[in-house]
Amino acid sequence: MSSIAKLRSGNRLVLASHNLGKLAEFQELFAPFGLEIISAGALDLPEPEETGTTFAENARIKAHAAAKAANMLALSDDSGLCVDALDGDPGVYTANWAGPNKDFTHGMKRVEDALQAANATTPAQRHAFFNATLCLAHPDGRDVLYEGRVDGTLVWPPRGDLGFGFDPVFMPTGFDITFGEMPSSDKHSWSHGQIGLSHRARAFAKFVEGAIERE
Repeated sequence: MSSIAKLRSGNRLVLASHNLGKLAEFQELFAPFGLEIISAGALDLPEPEETGTTFAENARIKAHAAAKAANMLALSDDSGLCVDALDGDPGVYTANWAGPNKDFTHGMKRVEDALQAANATTPAQRHAFFNATLCLAHPDGRDVLYEGRVDGTLVWPPRGDLGFGFDPVFMPTGFDITFGEMPSSDKHSWSHGQIGLSHRARAFAKFVEGAIERE
């Protein structure tokens, strides 16, 4: 882990993502800090091939590609759903399970079909967790990683339309509603002393602590 000077209000940061749902979450998270956030998509940066086999490797690939191309600090996120009964799949390949058109209705059905094939039908057999790994990269090659995780159970059929991706089938531990039924303020918010429930919010809280200069 390398040291990078902390960000302050007014600084610019590239979000190394073209995923609109993910961008919306980050915009909500960054709202209190006064940073100028520019997406890789808005800068027309190419999406690098994610050849890593871990969340950290893929996060680094995306962050360093954006930082180098834009000559700015860049923040990336690599996240996914890991299912115990499927030996950790889909994991880093979560987006691939949704197919080339990123059809997460198809992706959720594919996970459910795999669970049924594995005879994972009871809640105890359907444990899963979301992982998010953030990478803050400097154009000179330095970087820092921040990781968050939230555990839960997969339900079927999907419930709710308030999230994106696999949110409608993921019910976090201790709750009786899915991420798809949960308001974004509960999942993705950040305020001093209060961290949203999602894996991305938990990783972001570590990022705030380590990378943002606060008054």
